[in-house]
Amino acid sequence: MIEPIRVRGLAEFNRNLRKINSDLPKALRLAHNEGAEFIAGEARPQVPSRSGRAKATVKARSTRTASRVQGGSKRVPYYPWLDFGGRVGPGKAVSRPYIKQGRYIYPALGANYKRLAEILTDALIDVARQAGVEVSE
Repeated sequence: MIEPIRVRGLAEFNRNLRKINSDLPKALRLAHNEGAEFIAGEARPQVPSRSGRAKATVKARSTRTASRVQGGSKRVPYYPWLDFGGRVGPGKAVSRPYIKQGRYIYPALGANYKRLAEILTDALIDVARQAGVEVSE
């Protein structure tokens, strides 16, 4: 399984940004969204397409402290089956081999892990500079 990228002190950084300026934590969410959108953009072309609905549901959904990529929605409840496999339908008649790490989002993360770390690092440094914090690399 792919290890998540952890940033030590991110929650504290978020709290301190709020003390400096109440708009700065929003920039932190946008920084996380930048990384998540990169991975979503890498995964989206791999999703099979009949109508294009499943492909369109692969989106960045980030918070101030986490980058997330989501696939599926209420209109596309079959996305987890596409990505991970399993049995569905009446009497579980339709089968797709189960793959624990998925077929689209996690493999895109694994293949682009270092690039994602670079994107997140650059984006977080930009947020710190916007806050007026001196950053040394």
